[in-house]
Amino acid sequence: MGYISELRKHIGSRPIISIGATVLVVNDDKKILFQHRSDTLDWGLPGGSMELNETLEEVAARELHEETGLVANKFDLIGVFSGPDYYFQYPNGDEVYTVIHLYIAKNVSGVLDMKDGESLNLTYFNKNELPENLEKRTKTLLDHLGDKLWDLL
Repeated sequence: MGYISELRKHIGSRPIISIGATVLVVNDDKKILFQHRSDTLDWGLPGGSMELNETLEEVAARELHEETGLVANKFDLIGVFSGPDYYFQYPNGDEVYTVIHLYIAKNVSGVLDMKDGESLNLTYFNKNELPENLEKRTKTLLDHLGDKLWDLL
């Protein structure tokens, strides 16, 4: 059982601070990989919360592999994002204020594989064809970075 699950046994759904990594995977066509999430039924970016005794790069690598089947041997930090705009309430009522470390995955290999049950679909999108139902924190990240994000790719 993970750290957040253990914590939830004691505090229930009350708000917590969750530190984690979110990963941008970019294909050769400069499209970004999005995950159609099974919990919220919207589209987000692969990522998740830090477990005890992990580095943020290890979080990025673990979550990338768990959620997409892909592997990267390097992660470049784009930025750290936090505050009230990154508050989120899950469908089960759990509340979090997320501290997102946004990484871009480098030297990505593997085949897309939705094996952990967290994804309904994995699809690459460019900035002109993004899905309409973006997960709140993902939309906030994209809005915050604007065209600067697409210039990084």
